[in-house]
Amino acid sequence: MNLILFGPPGAGKGTQSELLIKRMNMRQISTGDLFRAAIKNQTPLGQEAKGYLDAGKLVPDSVTIGLVREVLSQLKGQSFILDGFPRNVAQAEALEKLLKDLNLKVERSLFLEVPLDELLSRLAGRRVCKNCGAVYHARSKPPKQDGVCDACAGPVIQRPDDKEEVVRTRLETYEASTKPLKDYYKANGLYVEVIGLGTSEEVYERISKALQVKAH
Repeated sequence: MNLILFGPPGAGKGTQSELLIKRMNMRQISTGDLFRAAIKNQTPLGQEAKGYLDAGKLVPDSVTIGLVREVLSQLKGQSFILDGFPRNVAQAEALEKLLKDLNLKVERSLFLEVPLDELLSRLAGRRVCKNCGAVYHARSKPPKQDGVCDACAGPVIQRPDDKEEVVRTRLETYEASTKPLKDYYKANGLYVEVIGLGTSEEVYERISKALQVKAH
């Protein structure tokens, strides 16, 4: 089964992607990873992408689609998860054309949904050690001594981009940009929504049922 996986920041998309990759032998295709690998390997598309990124510009859809085409054409039948792509309806339409060209198809477009209040709590509660980068959470995983890292005794802080007002803006922007994609995949009959509350295993169980596959 081939999937497109969506989810707002803090929804647990990374965790569920890891479980799907491990338990269903899927290949994760992240455009960020594709950019980094292509740039590192100095491929023609990688060098083109680097030029845009170095100039602080968005990489054009044509380059992104080209990178996705390269990896999809090398899968040899392995199932895949597209993570972070498409980001808009134009990319979704280009992806659909690409999949037809390669005689591939996506069976489900999976949206991992979490209520806004819970996302705010998860993201705004994050704390990091200024010295070693260890990650904590004010609610679920605080350091043993308030403000002091368990690992290196460095200062544990809240990053500016984790402050609630910043997080709220990020989440509202994500929701606004994602709604047209939801409508697009609903119209195509591929849309599946799973609530991302509970333990990672509980969420994976829901995903498995939604995809009509047996949970391992």
